[in-house]
Amino acid sequence: MRSPSSNRPTEKETARALWYSGLERAEIREEPLPELQPGEAQVRVLYSAISRGTERLVFSGSVSPSEHERMRAPLMAGVFPFPVKYGYAVVGRVEQGPPEWEGRLVFALHPHQSVLTLPADALVPVPDGVPPARAVLAANMETALNAMWDAAPGPADRIAIVGAGVVGALVAWLCGRLPGTQVTLVDIAPSRTDLAHVLGVRFAGPDAAPQDCDLVVHASGTAAGLATALSSAGNEATVLEMSWYGAGEVAAPLGGAFHSRRLKLISSQVGQVAPSHRARWTHSRRLAAALDLLAEPALDVLIAPAIAFHELPARLPDILGPKSGALCQLVKYPAAE
Repeated sequence: MRSPSSNRPTEKETARALWYSGLERAEIREEPLPELQPGEAQVRVLYSAISRGTERLVFSGSVSPSEHERMRAPLMAGVFPFPVKYGYAVVGRVEQGPPEWEGRLVFALHPHQSVLTLPADALVPVPDGVPPARAVLAANMETALNAMWDAAPGPADRIAIVGAGVVGALVAWLCGRLPGTQVTLVDIAPSRTDLAHVLGVRFAGPDAAPQDCDLVVHASGTAAGLATALSSAGNEATVLEMSWYGAGEVAAPLGGAFHSRRLKLISSQVGQVAPSHRARWTHSRRLAAALDLLAEPALDVLIAPAIAFHELPARLPDILGPKSGALCQLVKYPAAE
C-alpha cells in the first residue's frame, strides 16, 4: 500500500465515482476534487462494498417516489430515480485534513468513489483489530444492531431469522452470542448451511423452519419469506420485519391464526436509532459500536472475493442479479494494491 504522502492529490487530480445512470445501467465518471476546506478531510479509498438489497432497488429503478427523500444516503449525489451516485460503505485512509485524522484508517457512509472530500465529522475510525476489507460491513452491522434493539431478544430464547443475506446473517450471529439461545437461520438456498455453521447457528430450509419461536426476524425481502416468518412465531411472539420492498407491494398473510395467536408484526429501519436507545445513543455512537463488533474473523465468510472498481459497470448486472450467490460484494481500489 502506498504511504499517505505519496498519495497526496495534486490540484488537477480527479476522483472516479460510480453513478447509476439509468435503468440497469451504471458508469464511472470523473469528478474534480473540491478544494479542501477547514474541518474537511481527503480520503484515499481502499475498499467499498455493494449493498445488494438496496443497490439492486436503485439499479432497477424500484425506489418508490414516496421514499425518494428518505432513501437518500448521507453523502449521495443526484436525484432518484436517475442519475444518482449511491452507496454507503467505504473504507480508506485520510491523506489530508485535521492533524488528528491524517494517516488514519476510516469508514464513511459514502458512495463508491476513489478519493473523497468530506467533513471530518463524517468519518469513523476503524478499530485496530478490524482489517479494512472487513470494515466495509459496518453499515450492515449497524442495521443488525439496531434490529437487535428493536427486537429485544433474551437469553434462552428460540429465535428464527428468515433470509440469510448479509443483514439476516449478522442478526443471527448477534442473537447466537446471547446465552442459551437457539438460533436458526432459515433460507431457500441449502448452500447457506455452511454459512450458518461458521456463524455458530443452526440452519433450516423453509419447510423445516422452527415453530413456536419467541422471536422471528424476517430479512428475505419476499412474500414467501414473510409467510414463513409468521408461521414460525409462537403465541404472542414478535415478528420483526427488516425487509424493504421498494416500490413493490407484498401480501402479508394475516389470516389464519395470526390474530388468535396475538402475533406482533413490527418494523425496523436503520434511519433512526431504535426507540429503546434513542435517548442516549447518537448515529455516530451506534456506527462506532458496529465497527467494534466486526473484530470477529468468522464474519469474513460474508465477504465475496474483491473485484476491481473499474470493473463495476460491467459486473453490476451479475452482482445484483437474482442468480448471484454473493453476500457482501467487496470492491477493491488501486490504493489497496
